[in-house]
Amino acid sequence: MEDQTFISSTQTVPDPNKVPRHIAIIMDGNGRWARKRFLPRVAGHTRGVEAVRGTIRAAIERGVEYLTLFAFSSENWRRPTEEVSFLMQLFIKSLQKEVARLHENGIRFRVIGDRSRFEPTLVKAIEAAEELTAKNTRLHLTVAANYGGRWDVLSAVNRLLAQRPGLAEISEEMVNTELSMNFAPEPDLFIRTGGEQRISNFLLWQLAYSEFFFTDALWPDFDGKVLDQAIASYQGRERRFGRTSEQLVDAAGGEVERHA
Repeated sequence: MEDQTFISSTQTVPDPNKVPRHIAIIMDGNGRWARKRFLPRVAGHTRGVEAVRGTIRAAIERGVEYLTLFAFSSENWRRPTEEVSFLMQLFIKSLQKEVARLHENGIRFRVIGDRSRFEPTLVKAIEAAEELTAKNTRLHLTVAANYGGRWDVLSAVNRLLAQRPGLAEISEEMVNTELSMNFAPEPDLFIRTGGEQRISNFLLWQLAYSEFFFTDALWPDFDGKVLDQAIASYQGRERRFGRTSEQLVDAAGGEVERHA
């Protein structure tokens, strides 16, 4: 199946009673999870990988089509050198260990973000995983690594300017085609674990009309139960995208286009 570029979700109104088609998660709290147990921070990151496995499985079981996980931001390079080095090695080892399982389960894997600061071994592992899983469609799993929302938008605009010298005006549709997540619908539901309530430069453009769910659960403790709480919260909301409540129920008059 060929990739397609999605238009902004604000053009149509998804049915909030259904399971979110696209869920994006900031996986926060690994270090605090470890500290509460008098363990080094890296132990929390290792345990966090297990939570990723469980979340992928839970997403598939619930019918989610796109799952995007924020693993490492462009600001995370400011962390202690030893921790950053451990995270990079953990990423490589996890890819090497998990990619065959992802492929066997029909999961397409992608990484978005600036790869220029990654060592060649990691870049090769990412490229191999993406190539192996390129035709899978059961779940689109995207990991944001060395990613920043501002970087994403600026990169899109710079590519447009480079492709079209003398461009006088840039439209929303043009930017959409150049964003890192142009292959996916915008997230219906954004989840952040660990108790913080901010988006931390994650998918700034794409989260414009997403529903937010914040949980105190630390990422290593995130499981299907917490995911169900987030989905239930999403299903109890009214997504209007600038319209009125009356318009949403007046589908017979053709005022609002709905899609699953």
